[in-house]
Amino acid sequence: MTSMSPIDGATPYESYVYAYPHKTAYRPLPERPELSALWADQPRDALSLYLHVPFCEVRCGFCNLFTRIGAPQGLTTAYLDALERQARAVREALGDAEPVRFAAAAFGGGTPTFLTASELERLCDIAEKAAGADLRAVPLSVEASPATATADRLAVLADRGTTRLSLGVQSFVPDEARSAVRPQKRAEVEAALSGIRDAAIPVLNIDLIYGIDGQTEESWRYSLDAALAWRPEELYLYPLYVRPLTGLGRRPADASSAGWDEQRLRLYRAGRDHLLAAGYEQVSMRMFRRADAPAEGADQDIEPGACQTDGMIGLGCGARSYTSELHYSFDYAVGMSEIRGIIDDYVRRPEADFARAEHGRWIDAEEARRRHLLQSLLQARGMPVSEYRERFGSGPREDFPAELAAFADRGWLVDDAELLRLTPEGLAHSDAAGPALFSADVRASMAAYARK
Repeated sequence: MTSMSPIDGATPYESYVYAYPHKTAYRPLPERPELSALWADQPRDALSLYLHVPFCEVRCGFCNLFTRIGAPQGLTTAYLDALERQARAVREALGDAEPVRFAAAAFGGGTPTFLTASELERLCDIAEKAAGADLRAVPLSVEASPATATADRLAVLADRGTTRLSLGVQSFVPDEARSAVRPQKRAEVEAALSGIRDAAIPVLNIDLIYGIDGQTEESWRYSLDAALAWRPEELYLYPLYVRPLTGLGRRPADASSAGWDEQRLRLYRAGRDHLLAAGYEQVSMRMFRRADAPAEGADQDIEPGACQTDGMIGLGCGARSYTSELHYSFDYAVGMSEIRGIIDDYVRRPEADFARAEHGRWIDAEEARRRHLLQSLLQARGMPVSEYRERFGSGPREDFPAELAAFADRGWLVDDAELLRLTPEGLAHSDAAGPALFSADVRASMAAYARK
């Protein structure tokens, strides 16, 4: 079952594993299976619901998410119309033979708060009336940007049951924000944070980025302290990546040196230690939660890798859905012209076209094991060996001896027979450890993907 790529000499920032397999391993499904058949034998009493809004007021230089800048007149209405058609088709496919219940929900993107307050009301109505989720009864996580976290939008989200609001700040230093092609004013950021606190949404998350050109340990500490002043229940610390077809990716390649890796590792460790000293607990390489934070939304962190459990219903042209046997979505792109084409195709679809899966990847027994190990091991709490054995009937060390031995040799794995857990240094290298667990087949599919 083992087929690991070498990790000796690999960069600590090989790839941010926010889903496995990644969408670049998806392919068109010639059989176009009906959703009703795909979900017929799946548990439907604790589903997760994800609604994707593919619009932003500006695209950050590091962003490779499926989103477009702005929306021509009428496009957001047309998109919500299509989202409602898809929600109805999916809800019908789930059927009524077994109880259908959603246990968690999230709005992501893009920037869901790009929508106006009235459009956000409609988004919530689609989740509740068309898809069947009770938003006020389950954890609801929503992503926002400082410019769009306005009082009227926040009032809608708070009224409709939002338990967690994630704000993408990235840096409190204006020059660093500009360097990351994230134009924003400090006053705008502070106003958004104040508005979120006034709205009394239980969990505030602030996203910050390290490794920005010109960033120092002092300026990084400044951003951390500026965030801590708001006592956020959660903080996400992201390493900067420069990816193809993004704003930063179109610049001359001058940031791929070992020196940049060293800078990011140094800033990561400084940020980690600073948050631990401030009373935060490390949940993963990226996620830190205040030790006394309320439980509301605590398990609904919006980090995509944490939202990839089986039983996920994704609505929208950039959303993934997961059954135990198939991961599926629509076509994927990063380039703006391709994204516009996919969105335009999505809004023209009749309801019947949403009743089948078109792009995806079938998950066999080995991939299910890899996925479970990967998403469990990258959490700071680790994975009980008994949990893995109970699910798969075998042990992780039996199934992946080479991978786990390599981690142990690097000092990345705690030597514990009952619990597989990364060491602090292993967590620091999560973006190398994750890709090392990819199967050869998935790696080959990702390598063969034609970027667009």
